Amino acid sequence: MLIQRLGGITSVVNKSSKVKPFATKAHADVGFNYSVTRSACLTLCVPVLAELPQPQNLTLLTLNTQYVLTWDWDQTTTGNSVTFTVEYMAKYKMKMKKKNWSRVCERTTRTRCDLTGSDLHYLGMYVLRVRASADGVNSDWVNKDFCPDIDASLGPPSRVEMAPVGNLLDVTISDPLTSTQHSMKKHVLFLYYRILYWSRSDDPQGLKPKLLDSSNNLVTLPELEAWTWYCVMIQSRYDYYNKTSSYTEPQCMQTEGDTPYGQIFLYFLVSMMVCFLLVLLPSYAFFRFYRVLKNTFYPSIQLPAHIQEYLCDSSPGSDMPRLLTADSEAELCCDKLTICPEVVLLEIHVPPPLTAPPSELEQDSGRHIRQDSGDSGIYSTEGGSAQQGRSGGEPIRRDQEVDSWQTRVQVKLEEMGRESADERDLDEGVVDVCV
Repeated sequence: MLIQRLGGITSVVNKSSKVKPFATKAHADVGFNYSVTRSACLTLCVPVLAELPQPQNLTLLTLNTQYVLTWDWDQTTTGNSVTFTVEYMAKYKMKMKKKNWSRVCERTTRTRCDLTGSDLHYLGMYVLRVRASADGVNSDWVNKDFCPDIDASLGPPSRVEMAPVGNLLDVTISDPLTSTQHSMKKHVLFLYYRILYWSRSDDPQGLKPKLLDSSNNLVTLPELEAWTWYCVMIQSRYDYYNKTSSYTEPQCMQTEGDTPYGQIFLYFLVSMMVCFLLVLLPSYAFFRFYRVLKNTFYPSIQLPAHIQEYLCDSSPGSDMPRLLTADSEAELCCDKLTICPEVVLLEIHVPPPLTAPPSELEQDSGRHIRQDSGDSGIYSTEGGSAQQGRSGGEPIRRDQEVDSWQTRVQVKLEEMGRESADERDLDEGVVDVCV
């Protein structure tokens, strides 16, 4: 309701009615006062609801097929009781009369919402919107267009492996992975890799690397030197939308080549030393230990039985050594004991001479022998002895020769017996025994 003055006539104007002039000035003054009072009452009595501010700076954090929507919100304006709602819809459905929004996050207090599990198609175009809510009052929606194929960032290779092949290096590249652990080449058909490699000895910092582009997952680096360390970094690239990923961490590997003869000889010496230390040395130590144990408990040379009886216990059947007490040690005395073997004399029988003497010589010799046995070898009577010497001189000489030969043989045998006894004494030795 408005009050208008037109040429001294005051009228009350209502938006829903026509202007009605007052009849007199007094009526106009009264109507004016009534209108002002009513307007003031309406202004003071009707409450006015203030609107919530909108979320600001909507941003998408993406990597391959992982999508996170973030926004900014000033907590000082409304406190901590504000919640947010996030929805999305395909862009081609925006022209339809009936719009069917898909809600992802509802009444969340966080200023971010994860859209990874929403199954957004990588080549599709979507509209995302966010609003704030507090005490039953909602803010206006804030929209943001999103196309994963254009806006999503591309990640580096998931894994890089290197293997030497002679004086070359084979590099195996694993594709970037989606949120469901599948290859990103399923969505990005023209994905390829940029490989930077350099010699660690010539360029330690990698300031002048060599460049190689390839869409294959197995790449062989060319023009490498043998027995040289090379480092590699790889980047994923998609030129249609000018997408590039970050480089992987540097990985280094040494190339191989023909092994020098000196190195082969060194390997042989090292292997021989290891074989000696691990096999031969323990075997030799075990053999020596076995010999010591065997010689200690089972000696090859045993003491004679007549000596062992003095060393062992006197009880029958006991093999335990005899233990000496303190009293027995005081009375202990040692004598030298010489063990000599029994002398065995050999008997040699001399056969009689082949030619027999005449009969009268046999009788004279027999008579001579009997006389010797009777008077102990002393010839008696001078007449008889002279007669015998004249009659039997030649047989007596023969008997004397036989006796002297037998005597020499017997002396020789005794000397041989003594020599054999001395040799046995040397073999047996002298044994000191404590009794």
